[in-house]
Amino acid sequence: MTLTVDEKSLKHGVLSLVVTLVEVIQEALERQALRRMEGGDLSPEELNRLGDALLELDEAMTEIKEEHGITVSVADIHRGLDEVVDDVVDKLVNPSRWAQEAGPQEGLR
Repeated sequence: MTLTVDEKSLKHGVLSLVVTLVEVIQEALERQALRRMEGGDLSPEELNRLGDALLELDEAMTEIKEEHGITVSVADIHRGLDEVVDDVVDKLVNPSRWAQEAGPQEGLR
């Protein structure tokens, strides 16, 4: 059995995944920066540098997505990850719902 791989499609998929992961990390950095800013942990100079760095990262990600035509696929992956995270958080907050979905398990009697 021969496996045929479309190299362009593979590169597109991998790049989309990597860019999505960078965006997720960027969002976490932005949330942390906001917490530090609200907590008064940043000097005005640090705040400016952090803001500039996050803006540059955002611009670079937008440029990469546009150059490689992956804007839609990145958004799709990101949306999928958001749904998974929402589901996990919901199950952690509502463990009884999780148990109901899992149903009775053999061997736990």
